[in-house]
Amino acid sequence: MADDSHVLDAPPAGANADWTIPQDWSRYTPEEHATWDTLFARQAKLLPGRASEAFLRGLDVLKLSKLGIPDFAELSARLTDLTGWSVVAVPGLVPDDVFFDHMANRRFVAGNFIRRPDQLDYLQEPDVFHDVFGHVPMLADPVFADYLAAYGRGGLRALELGALKQLARLYWYTVEFGLVAEPEGLRIYGAGIVSSFSETSFALDDPSPNRIALDMKRVMQTDYRIDDFQQTYFVIDSFDDLLRQTVETDFAPLYAEIVGEPAIPVETLLPEDRVITRGTQAYARGKAAGSLTNVIPA
Repeated sequence: MADDSHVLDAPPAGANADWTIPQDWSRYTPEEHATWDTLFARQAKLLPGRASEAFLRGLDVLKLSKLGIPDFAELSARLTDLTGWSVVAVPGLVPDDVFFDHMANRRFVAGNFIRRPDQLDYLQEPDVFHDVFGHVPMLADPVFADYLAAYGRGGLRALELGALKQLARLYWYTVEFGLVAEPEGLRIYGAGIVSSFSETSFALDDPSPNRIALDMKRVMQTDYRIDDFQQTYFVIDSFDDLLRQTVETDFAPLYAEIVGEPAIPVETLLPEDRVITRGTQAYARGKAAGSLTNVIPA
């Protein structure tokens, strides 16, 4: 959703009308399975004490620690029993209406390719590791599973109301780069963080980014970066609260108020923000000055 420059205009040859394709699990090579195992091992070592309890629980109940790229059929069988969701393969980024329709019907679309061994730390387009390791464990949580289905329904409505850009910001700052306040402290749950070796540490430990409490209007007005670490992270009090805010918000008048308004810059703090961590923005300033290596996290 964040960058549609790689979205195809029509289903490619061999794809179904809804853009799904067979995962064709048997075609993966030993090297591709080994790449998954390498990525999984280093993230699994880093995430305890950093990832949300819901994410870690999802890894366990879905048996994602099994060696090799998961078979979507096996994974979907476990996931459907838990929350009614399934995982379907697609050939790449799909059009927004297709994306939202699958999500509204509890089908999570996932790329079926995996990055090369020389791409462990940078990838422009989401692969099976980002999509499955990053996203699917949270779909084993009933509350978050309901939130994502509600988001899919909301996405179809946002398309009709011309508010896709605004709703996409909510997805970015929750599903991809969300933090949650747990009794032990802040934890990560967004797929863009939990699947990234470098951002897993940056999001929680670095003094540079702002960390502020999520407010629906605020988050949908806030710009974001797709090419580097985030300068602001939004924190939810709980997944129940995230679902409650989503269900109770009347988005139509909110869209009418904010569509067409300038986006809030990524580094900005507003007087009304509930600030959890006021960032130094040192990382962003260092990048702008050219004093930091241009490494984009995968």
